[in-house]
Amino acid sequence: MPLANGYGVVIGTKHDYYRDPPDNFGRYYHGNLVVHAPLGNYHCAIDVDPKSMPDGIQWRIVTLRPADVASLKALPDGWHPLASTPTSGALDYPRSPVLHPPIMIYTVRHDSCLSRLLGWIRWNPPWNSGTGFQALTDLEGILTQGVRFYVFGEPFSTGLGVHNVHQNQGDPVGGGHDTENAIWQDGATIAETADGRFLAFLNKFKTQSFRTDNAGRPT
Repeated sequence: MPLANGYGVVIGTKHDYYRDPPDNFGRYYHGNLVVHAPLGNYHCAIDVDPKSMPDGIQWRIVTLRPADVASLKALPDGWHPLASTPTSGALDYPRSPVLHPPIMIYTVRHDSCLSRLLGWIRWNPPWNSGTGFQALTDLEGILTQGVRFYVFGEPFSTGLGVHNVHQNQGDPVGGGHDTENAIWQDGATIAETADGRFLAFLNKFKTQSFRTDNAGRPT
């Protein structure tokens, strides 16, 4: 089933950023990015709760090609609801072409197999596994470079904000969040830098599968 309150992206500048206080075991649950937009400040809760696993967070930072996000960049600041379809601008970690630039752009006749592999890894980095502390450290590395931000997820039911800023599919059946499994509704944090680069922080829980069926269920 899709997210209960819908799905979309908030766009704006950074008003503030802070971490949740760590628990008694030093674990962080959210990085909180406050995005300023015309209607006010949106609290964006980027979830890195390790779910009682010492290395229960997985994340990667993907450099997006500007041409692939031109329609996103053209949107005005503010909240934009998105249909959970491939053509609306919604994100899907396994399926979005924008998150997996085709390897063919690197395959010219004189390229070696190694150079093609290195080119693919550059645009499709492997998932890191670790703690919320480690994930937030990498997130903060791109936030410091950003001048405009695009945060995908589910809007708060009351007040201005976005949560479920993480993969929203692949949760195991009976795991407590499987009722929200669906495709084309994944959360993410994208920072646009002053020199025109787009850096996407993608985050998921180790319990979530990266392979899903058309209903977002793990396969």
